[in-house]
Amino acid sequence: METLWQLWRRWWQTAAVPAPSEVLVVGAVALALVVLAWRPVRMLATLVHEAGHAVLGALTGRTLQGIRVHADTSGVTLSRGRPRGPGMVLTLLAGYPAPSLAGLAAAVLIGHGRSVLVIWLFALGAAVMLVRMRNLVGALVALAVGVGLALLAWYTPTRWLPWFATGLAWLLLLAGARTVLEACAHPGGPGSDEAQLAGLTHFPRWWWLGGWLLVAAGAVWLAASWLLVIPAG
Repeated sequence: METLWQLWRRWWQTAAVPAPSEVLVVGAVALALVVLAWRPVRMLATLVHEAGHAVLGALTGRTLQGIRVHADTSGVTLSRGRPRGPGMVLTLLAGYPAPSLAGLAAAVLIGHGRSVLVIWLFALGAAVMLVRMRNLVGALVALAVGVGLALLAWYTPTRWLPWFATGLAWLLLLAGARTVLEACAHPGGPGSDEAQLAGLTHFPRWWWLGGWLLVAAGAVWLAASWLLVIPAG
């Protein structure tokens, strides 16, 4: 009972808002990771990408059958429901914007002093993904992310958690932008999100890719504007 109370207190604990200079330093580190350590960062982005498909699929009434994240950093989310219509369109639409929007949501929480909550929420999300994984690589990725973040949130002194939370937000924002840029530079096959959306609607691939690129760029701009104007708490 005491442990549960400590966990609850830790979950809702507030933390100082990072100073703009700290946000810039952490952002530079995140950018370096996106450039120099892209494979593991892309694995994280893929996990969130597939979570976007799963969440929108569930919200639109589709039945989630399972999620797979592969060693080559690709992924797939399988759901059952109508093969056409708004539900399928929204499910396909949600993947690429998911990392950017998750990073933006994290930035808003960080700006309100909720860095600890950010890390716990992502750890919880990884745990939910673990339950729905249907391959070993995906399960190991979700387990590593979930356990790593939970241990970080539990054992790291609160004064350091805003740095880690801000780094996570930057990673998702920048990784979300890079994945869309890669999709624009190297269009996928018939099974890609943009190809399926083009087949289900009257809009071509470039329409969807351009929309995702605008979302990714807008999320980076909004998150940076939000975090760089808030004074340190």
